[in-house]
Amino acid sequence: MTVLVAGAGPAGARLAQRLASQGIAVTLVERLREANQNAFSSAAIPIQAVSDLCIPAEAIASHWNGWQLVDPDGIQHQWWSQDHLGVVLNFGSLRHQLWQQAIEAGVEFLLGWRVHSVLTVNDGANVELIGPNGLCQTRRVSWVVDATGHRRLLLGSTAGSKLSDTDCMLEGAGVEWILQGDQKTTAHWRDRVCFFLGCQWIQHGYGWIFPMAGNQLKVGVCRLPPPMKECLEPMSSILNRLLIKNQLDQLPVIDRHGGILRSSLRRSEAHVVGRIVGVGDAISTANLLGGEGIRHALVSAEVLTPLLVEACCHQSSSNQDKHNMVLMQFERLLRLRLGWRWNLSGRLAKRTWWGLCDQKGDRRLSGLINGLSMRVSAEDLSRLLFEYRFERYGLRLLPYLMGWR
Repeated sequence: MTVLVAGAGPAGARLAQRLASQGIAVTLVERLREANQNAFSSAAIPIQAVSDLCIPAEAIASHWNGWQLVDPDGIQHQWWSQDHLGVVLNFGSLRHQLWQQAIEAGVEFLLGWRVHSVLTVNDGANVELIGPNGLCQTRRVSWVVDATGHRRLLLGSTAGSKLSDTDCMLEGAGVEWILQGDQKTTAHWRDRVCFFLGCQWIQHGYGWIFPMAGNQLKVGVCRLPPPMKECLEPMSSILNRLLIKNQLDQLPVIDRHGGILRSSLRRSEAHVVGRIVGVGDAISTANLLGGEGIRHALVSAEVLTPLLVEACCHQSSSNQDKHNMVLMQFERLLRLRLGWRWNLSGRLAKRTWWGLCDQKGDRRLSGLINGLSMRVSAEDLSRLLFEYRFERYGLRLLPYLMGWR
């Protein structure tokens, strides 16, 4: 039995490696030719995830033990811990390490290739691939995995990908620059992750400055406006303003990249359609409250692996019903793994970014930040933002969620 994985991001590469280690023949198809191409991701994850998700040490760019939120009035709010709270990843290095792990596990890796079409049949799928210089191949495989991220190139082309009437899609765009500093210019930023919130920074979004290795800084902005909302100011202008206000505009820019973010609030899109299975951002595992997607993508690969292995073990076409029953558990098991707080976090993301467009939105956000500043520790804030432990602050967050203030 053969599985073809389209897309070698964190979800696709991890899934391919895990399947191959279980004896499944895997082909991994990636349109990029180098791991560092357009390596857009804020890439901050909690410290526990490093061990839980087997993050390669070579992919860690820095550790941090402090949170800094700059509110709409420009006031800095800080929370500190004596221990490391999280890491910032070098996304290009993470890709490279995951690719190497997949190759070492025996995965066939096709760089510079893409899936052109998938035709599902009873006992498999015919996949047409297009490679460098227009080369074409047709493969017959048992299962196809859509790990193409927000593009949803395979599941997104099917009728089954339509969202339910009660769901909606959060969509946005981000731009990120890597700056080269020195010991003096990066000293303020080396031990913390910093977010900028409010209309003076960016409407319908947020900015960030994260530390990287070698006195580098990762600086970016992300905007997630409501549907049909026209945003006239270019993202590069917004990012430049962030740099100027923080006196970083003279530092050399050594890399520029950007990307699109798309995630449904309730993940009501189909996870399995015929012989195509989605994973990672293709089925909206990212949570856009803080733009975090890597951790959830890896979790989705871990949940899918044993199910896909079991489906591959039933090789005869007479076991088609068994295939379907096994993989149809994926959505339920993933929802259980991510937990009910995930949906509440999505609702809070929609409320925050869509409403952050005027002075009223700024006042509401400032009130929330001030309340957290007075009442929570750095560890509490990490649990709130990474583990979605909103119930601990339910009475304080309820007015914000409901729009009462």
